[in-house]
Amino acid sequence: MIRAKNIHKFYGDLQVLKGVDLRIRPSEIVSIVGESGAGKSTLLQILGTLDKPTDPGHYDTSIYIDEKNFVEMSDAQLSQFRNRNIGFIFQSHQLLPEFTALENVLLPARISRNFDKEETLAKAQDLFGDLNIAHRLQHKPKELSGGEAQRVAVARALINSPKIIYADEPTGNLDSKNAESLHELFFNLRDKYKQTFVIVTHNPNLAEQTDRKLTMVDGQIVDES
Repeated sequence: MIRAKNIHKFYGDLQVLKGVDLRIRPSEIVSIVGESGAGKSTLLQILGTLDKPTDPGHYDTSIYIDEKNFVEMSDAQLSQFRNRNIGFIFQSHQLLPEFTALENVLLPARISRNFDKEETLAKAQDLFGDLNIAHRLQHKPKELSGGEAQRVAVARALINSPKIIYADEPTGNLDSKNAESLHELFFNLRDKYKQTFVIVTHNPNLAEQTDRKLTMVDGQIVDES
């Protein structure tokens, strides 16, 4: 599903990623752990097409998702590729406050070329049911608990049926009960929808539950367990 070779990232003279290679299989849940500053979030942003590796031609960098190398794509091509193939979950749910939960979830679908209103609405309602927030469809973010808001963000990430979900500290703002509930949810969603999850986390319980744990130190993956 994901094959990445020789990812480097510099910010000025600071080298954040130092030739990262990795492979992730379809329907696998993989965690990425390490100290702050190890390069975890930078790697996730590059794998998710939100940032670009430094000088990919010089380093012979390639990043394949579902056999498509997106490193050399234009910004317009990347935008379309991202919308079709990738979903994101962040530490802060990043819901738009003026929209209802349902409207927030439908936003990524509305910018898709193949948007079908009835089909997408049915998918959204199914997701709200799977996430146990069906009673919150018409509520705005300020009316939701932290756990409910993060579940709405999960539904938004899943609405376009992406092949991969990238999550950056998805339980960082949740209490232990809601965090554990969200962990279980990721595995249930993987089993139902067959998506691949790549999760950056400082939560040791979540990391130990995943299919594989990748440990980063100083811009490199140093351990795989």
